Amino acid sequence: MTTPARKLMTGVALVATAALALTGCASGGAGGAGGDEKSADTVTLIVHDSFPNEDFAKAASKATGYDVKVVSAGDGGELTSQLVLTQSAPVADAFFGVDNVYLSRLVDGGVIAGEQAAKPVTQSATCINIDPAWFAEHGIAEPASYDDLVDPAYEGLSVILDPSTSTTGASFLIGTVAKFGENGFADYWTKLAANDTRVEQGWTEAYNGQFTQGGGEGTYPIVLSYSSSPAWTVTEDGSATTTKALLDTCSSQIEYAGVLEGAANTEGAKAVVDYLLSQEFQDTIADTMYVYPVDPDAYVPAEWAQFAPMPTAPNDLTPAEIGKGRDAWLKKWSEATGW
Repeated sequence: MTTPARKLMTGVALVATAALALTGCASGGAGGAGGDEKSADTVTLIVHDSFPNEDFAKAASKATGYDVKVVSAGDGGELTSQLVLTQSAPVADAFFGVDNVYLSRLVDGGVIAGEQAAKPVTQSATCINIDPAWFAEHGIAEPASYDDLVDPAYEGLSVILDPSTSTTGASFLIGTVAKFGENGFADYWTKLAANDTRVEQGWTEAYNGQFTQGGGEGTYPIVLSYSSSPAWTVTEDGSATTTKALLDTCSSQIEYAGVLEGAANTEGAKAVVDYLLSQEFQDTIADTMYVYPVDPDAYVPAEWAQFAPMPTAPNDLTPAEIGKGRDAWLKKWSEATGW
């Protein structure tokens, strides 16, 4: 499955090391105050590590007329840290892959150029996924809600992601704040921890390593993943899927693109961002990144509508609300769970 774990940086030294590496990596394509003199025909896009770099560079170069270069900066959380750290000397002209969990860091820090600032490019939803066959085999009713996850009937059956190391986990945390409120979410997490919930650092470790339907020897029939995940477990004949997303437990995850303040090639950066929103690129998103395009007319595999629909009422907060409360919520989460 191509859904990224989207881990966050866990130490200042790691952030700084990665930033230096990226500066060197991008020095031949674009740059700001600290870069070499660049060709006006070259534009560099910095992205997370679940992006189709080579295919995009080729297609975008043809579509825009610029020589488009793409460099990776780890997952979405690492990408955010890179952009903040290198603000005074941008290592690229444009970015893609910062989501609504951390967009406020770029907005508040003046990292993004232009009146429109960031533009949404992809959309997805983090949701609890289950293995229905496991519950049928064990004679236990399938869970359906947040409250079921803290019910003793489901003790020791769930694996989720650490919101301090994973943007997928952070999205789920935000969903609980939206659902239970700032005064109630910590109590929910205390109950979740007391119900012997397992916590992993990233999506791959949880889904592929611990989930009963992850392809390995996992023993947990409940996992935090995405609303699109059941489309990955469709049977060979296309008649059914072996997993299910609990749509009452979802929260939206939207990824943005924008032109970086201080970009060496502002016009080229605008052209690349526009290409990210073009029908041509939007039609490739579902197959290449396993998330939904923001263009409602863009291509999405037919089985997604049947087996992996987007939630109609996600538990959401605005990027501004998230930016204001994020750090305090993480602190309360840690105190509530002891994790």
